[in-house]
Amino acid sequence: MKSWQKAVVGIEATVSEAIAAIESGGIQITLVLDDGRLTGIVTDGDIRRGLLRGIPLSGRAIEVMNPDPVSASVALPRDERLRLMRQKSIKQLPLIDASGKVIEVETFDELLESPQYENPVLIMAGGLGERLGALTREMPKPMLHVGGRPLLETIVRNFVQQGFRNIFISVNYKAELIQHHFGDGTTFGASIRYIHETERLGTAGALGLFPSTPDLPLVVTNGDILTTINYGALVDFHNATPAEATMAVREHKVHVPYGVVTASEGYLEVIREKPTESWFVSAGIYVIGPNVFRLVDRGVRVDMPSVLERVVASEGRVAVYPIREYWLDIGRVEDFEQAHAEFHEVFQ
Repeated sequence: MKSWQKAVVGIEATVSEAIAAIESGGIQITLVLDDGRLTGIVTDGDIRRGLLRGIPLSGRAIEVMNPDPVSASVALPRDERLRLMRQKSIKQLPLIDASGKVIEVETFDELLESPQYENPVLIMAGGLGERLGALTREMPKPMLHVGGRPLLETIVRNFVQQGFRNIFISVNYKAELIQHHFGDGTTFGASIRYIHETERLGTAGALGLFPSTPDLPLVVTNGDILTTINYGALVDFHNATPAEATMAVREHKVHVPYGVVTASEGYLEVIREKPTESWFVSAGIYVIGPNVFRLVDRGVRVDMPSVLERVVASEGRVAVYPIREYWLDIGRVEDFEQAHAEFHEVFQ
């Protein structure tokens, strides 16, 4: 068992402290204790949902925690504990004594081994990368070297390391360079197949070229993104919702260096001095359920935002998954330079 004590915070802890406890504890949750007694549990999903509700990182962890977590007596036999975890679909089980104090935290073996996901992955790698100018004149953007290897190779390796091996790559511009480098994926521990766009079909058109609709939700990512996102956690989040699709989003902040004036009918209402505005923006990473494929016509150009709007228009639901991990969209020369500067620090 891991040292679960590092995953403990008190009832006065902030959301930020709960995040730190999740990262240092190694059991994927934070336990909120009051004098050793279990008050609640905070998961990564709880934090993300709290952020969507507007709870700041400086807010209290009890505002986002599950106040009624599953726990068990420390005297419960091991096989009964495992049966309980399977029934409740939980990966961590706090064990408590007669006074309600946490004695240990039971975890599944998969915390020690990389889980395997059968979900297919689609990496969109067919774009021109025009904003990078001369850099992509002879090389497709996903094949530009960052940290000593192609950007696309880092993306593939991240998926494989996280247990995703069924990979599709959509190709168009200089497709032969991508295919020559990756082949059938054996060298990288994956099975790689290619979806050929004879013309550029936007960020979602490749969905219409799949040989058949996948049985499991499909993970989709743009091929120009460097990120440390946990794709497995994203899939688990999606599976826990009734949504047809899930969009990963990240917070984008803009500092306004002036006093922002709000007026009504020609008269001043309020002045906000040098405010920082923030929005959730698309991170270019999605989970697409099987029902979404019927909304994409074969060979017709369409972008992912339009497809997700079609889901909503057809009375479906699109879940939103805020990411706080490292994320960089390499769309401009400045981003490419930033990726070079940060790569070895982030991807050790």
